[in-house]
Amino acid sequence: MGNYKDLLLYKKSFSLAMEIYTITKRFPREEMFSLTDQIRRSSRSVNICTIEAYRKRRFPNHFVSKLTDVDMENSETQGWLEFSLACEYITKEVYDRLYLLSDEIGRLAQYMIDNPGKFGAGL
Repeated sequence: MGNYKDLLLYKKSFSLAMEIYTITKRFPREEMFSLTDQIRRSSRSVNICTIEAYRKRRFPNHFVSKLTDVDMENSETQGWLEFSLACEYITKEVYDRLYLLSDEIGRLAQYMIDNPGKFGAGL
């Protein structure tokens, strides 16, 4: 196994976090310390927890635990996307695209949780 940057989960979660960062630049100023901050934080945490999981892969239980954090932060990001749509800060098209990517990230994380040995866990 190369390094964490080779993981599809890392690449997709980094991409989602950067897209969210760009899109939230247009959110209203009054959302700066609430929705904007929260969705940026949770989407970035998906990526950072992926890195942490990779670093803990020698310890399967820690690896899986960090990946469950990935899933939790990703679910939170999906919730903030729903608020962003409901508040009309993003279009349905943008919501669908970002939610689809987030859903794919969730499936990747679950695959890694279910198959830790394929990612060097315990080696």
